[in-house]
Amino acid sequence: MRTLALALVFASGAALAQTGHEHGHGHGNPPGVPPPHFEAVSSKSFATLMADAMAVMDEGMRRAPMNGRAEHDFITMMIPHHQGAIDMAKAVLLHTQDPALRNLALGIIAEQQNEINLMRAWLAQHSQTKGQP
Repeated sequence: MRTLALALVFASGAALAQTGHEHGHGHGNPPGVPPPHFEAVSSKSFATLMADAMAVMDEGMRRAPMNGRAEHDFITMMIPHHQGAIDMAKAVLLHTQDPALRNLALGIIAEQQNEINLMRAWLAQHSQTKGQP
Protein backbone atom coordinates (compact mmCIF):
# COMPACT_ATOMS: atom_id res chain seq x y z
CA MET A 1 0.00 0.00 0.00
CA ARG A 2 2.80 2.40 0.90
CA THR A 3 4.49 1.69 -2.45
CA LEU A 4 1.26 2.49 -4.28
CA ALA A 5 0.85 5.74 -2.34
CA LEU A 6 4.41 6.78 -3.16
CA ALA A 7 3.96 5.87 -6.81
CA LEU A 8 0.85 8.05 -6.97
CA VAL A 9 2.61 10.91 -5.19
CA PHE A 10 5.58 10.84 -7.54
CA ALA A 11 3.45 10.34 -10.65
CA SER A 12 1.31 13.35 -9.75
CA GLY A 13 4.46 15.32 -9.00
CA ALA A 14 5.87 14.58 -12.45
CA ALA A 15 2.70 15.91 -14.05
CA LEU A 16 2.78 18.98 -11.81
CA ALA A 17 6.39 19.66 -12.68
CA GLN A 18 5.27 20.11 -16.27
CA THR A 19 2.53 22.60 -15.38
CA GLY A 20 3.30 23.91 -11.92
CA HIS A 21 5.60 26.76 -12.93
CA GLU A 22 4.25 27.84 -16.30
CA HIS A 23 3.34 31.37 -15.21
CA GLY A 24 6.01 33.91 -16.01
CA HIS A 25 6.63 37.61 -16.26
CA GLY A 26 10.20 37.75 -17.46
CA HIS A 27 12.21 37.59 -14.23
CA GLY A 28 14.77 34.90 -13.65
CA ASN A 29 15.88 32.90 -16.67
CA PRO A 30 16.47 34.65 -20.00
CA PRO A 31 13.57 34.68 -22.50
CA GLY A 32 12.97 31.31 -24.08
CA VAL A 33 14.64 29.43 -21.21
CA PRO A 34 12.06 27.35 -19.36
CA PRO A 35 11.93 27.60 -15.59
CA PRO A 36 13.68 24.84 -13.66
CA HIS A 37 11.63 21.98 -12.30
CA PHE A 38 12.18 19.73 -9.33
CA GLU A 39 12.91 16.06 -9.82
CA ALA A 40 12.81 13.80 -6.77
CA VAL A 41 15.43 11.14 -7.46
CA SER A 42 17.11 8.84 -4.97
CA SER A 43 20.52 9.34 -6.59
CA LYS A 44 20.69 12.86 -5.07
CA SER A 45 21.48 13.57 -1.44
CA PHE A 46 18.82 15.05 0.78
CA ALA A 47 20.75 18.33 0.97
CA THR A 48 20.92 18.54 -2.83
CA LEU A 49 17.22 17.80 -3.19
CA MET A 50 16.35 20.48 -0.64
CA ALA A 51 18.58 23.00 -2.42
CA ASP A 52 16.94 22.07 -5.74
CA ALA A 53 13.46 22.46 -4.23
CA MET A 54 14.33 25.88 -2.84
CA ALA A 55 15.87 27.04 -6.14
CA VAL A 56 12.80 25.98 -8.10
CA MET A 57 10.48 27.62 -5.56
CA ASP A 58 12.48 30.87 -5.57
CA GLU A 59 12.50 30.98 -9.36
CA GLY A 60 8.77 30.25 -9.48
CA MET A 61 8.07 33.07 -7.09
CA ARG A 62 10.28 35.44 -9.10
CA ARG A 63 8.42 34.47 -12.27
CA ALA A 64 4.97 34.84 -10.70
CA PRO A 65 2.89 37.19 -12.83
CA MET A 66 1.99 40.30 -10.87
CA ASN A 67 -0.74 42.77 -11.76
CA GLY A 68 -0.87 44.96 -8.67
CA ARG A 69 -4.00 43.33 -7.20
CA ALA A 70 -3.11 42.00 -3.76
CA GLU A 71 -5.40 38.96 -4.11
CA HIS A 72 -4.00 37.98 -7.50
CA ASP A 73 -0.36 38.62 -6.62
CA PHE A 74 -0.68 36.70 -3.34
CA ILE A 75 -2.10 33.67 -5.15
CA THR A 76 0.45 33.69 -7.98
CA MET A 77 3.31 33.74 -5.50
CA MET A 78 1.77 31.16 -3.15
CA ILE A 79 1.43 28.52 -5.87
CA PRO A 80 5.20 28.02 -6.29
CA HIS A 81 5.63 28.41 -2.53
CA HIS A 82 3.22 25.52 -1.91
CA GLN A 83 4.85 23.51 -4.71
CA GLY A 84 8.14 24.01 -2.88
CA ALA A 85 6.64 22.41 0.22
CA ILE A 86 5.48 19.47 -1.89
CA ASP A 87 8.93 19.09 -3.42
CA MET A 88 10.62 19.19 0.00
CA ALA A 89 8.19 16.56 1.29
CA LYS A 90 9.05 14.33 -1.66
CA ALA A 91 12.73 14.74 -0.83
CA VAL A 92 12.27 13.58 2.74
CA LEU A 93 10.17 10.61 1.59
CA LEU A 94 13.20 9.42 -0.38
CA HIS A 95 15.52 9.74 2.61
CA THR A 96 13.63 8.62 5.71
CA GLN A 97 11.86 5.54 6.93
CA ASP A 98 10.53 7.29 10.05
CA PRO A 99 6.78 6.55 9.99
CA ALA A 100 5.77 9.83 11.63
CA LEU A 101 7.81 11.93 9.20
CA ARG A 102 6.58 9.91 6.23
CA ASN A 103 2.96 10.48 7.31
CA LEU A 104 3.67 14.17 7.82
CA ALA A 105 5.27 14.44 4.37
CA LEU A 106 2.37 12.62 2.69
CA GLY A 107 -0.07 14.92 4.48
CA ILE A 108 1.86 17.99 3.33
CA ILE A 109 1.78 16.75 -0.25
CA ALA A 110 -1.97 16.15 -0.14
CA GLU A 111 -2.88 19.41 1.61
CA GLN A 112 -0.55 21.66 -0.35
CA GLN A 113 -1.73 20.14 -3.64
CA ASN A 114 -5.33 20.71 -2.62
CA GLU A 115 -4.54 24.34 -1.84
CA ILE A 116 -2.72 24.76 -5.17
CA ASN A 117 -5.83 23.42 -6.92
CA LEU A 118 -8.00 25.92 -5.02
CA MET A 119 -5.66 28.79 -5.90
CA ARG A 120 -5.62 27.84 -9.58
CA ALA A 121 -9.41 27.70 -9.55
CA TRP A 122 -9.52 31.15 -7.94
CA LEU A 123 -7.20 32.51 -10.63
CA ALA A 124 -9.33 30.99 -13.38
CA GLN A 125 -12.51 32.41 -11.84
CA HIS A 126 -11.02 35.88 -11.43
CA SER A 127 -9.01 36.10 -14.65
CA GLN A 128 -11.64 38.26 -16.31
CA THR A 129 -11.01 40.98 -13.69
CA LYS A 130 -7.17 41.06 -13.99
CA GLY A 131 -6.77 44.78 -14.32
CA GLN A 132 -9.41 45.83 -11.83
CA PRO A 133 -8.36 46.73 -8.26
